[in-house]
Amino acid sequence: MSDPVSAAGAPPKNGSERASDAFVTYVLDLCKVKKTQSDLRTGLGLPVERCNYLHRYLVPRLPARMHPDARRAHYAVAALIAARPRAARDADTHTAAGGGQPHVQWYQRANLGASLAEAVNKQIIKPDSAEGDLHLMARQSSGAIHPRLPALTRHLLTAGVPVDWAVLLEDLAWWNRDRDRIATRWLEAYFRTTAPEQDPAADSSRLTEEN
Repeated sequence: MSDPVSAAGAPPKNGSERASDAFVTYVLDLCKVKKTQSDLRTGLGLPVERCNYLHRYLVPRLPARMHPDARRAHYAVAALIAARPRAARDADTHTAAGGGQPHVQWYQRANLGASLAEAVNKQIIKPDSAEGDLHLMARQSSGAIHPRLPALTRHLLTAGVPVDWAVLLEDLAWWNRDRDRIATRWLEAYFRTTAPEQDPAADSSRLTEEN
């Protein structure tokens, strides 16, 4: 099998944008043409081998040697971006590749767990449903997750909850090889975002009183 070459995980050079951000920007540009957007949307939830209309746009952009998981992640994210509801398309700009916050450090950017938490905080998704989805995905391979993403991301976007496509791209590209770490990041981001902020000084005072 070929080496696990992943364009998504390539680090930026000389301060330039990450490869995953560049790919998202490329797809956003493609989607300005309705026919191209329609072609990309046909790949929703499908393996690369069934994405016949996407090859002409993505093959020239991606390296010939690429891990199958990374390749499917790029095809999947391209299709998800193309399938955004109108409200999300109207709100997007080129800075949307960075979740609207290009200055934020990579590890601080919102992953899928954080997006689900925002939906819970806005009372768009029930906590039990969001947590159930996260725990289920944490036990699944990327092959089982991909078909779930079109409905999930559309639900989030329709309700005004943004999805950082570049972060999702990298997470999907590495999911089968690093699932425990990525799933933990999603769960941590979820609970940090849904949990009320606590005052460390108050916690310290309570512990002192108890002792």
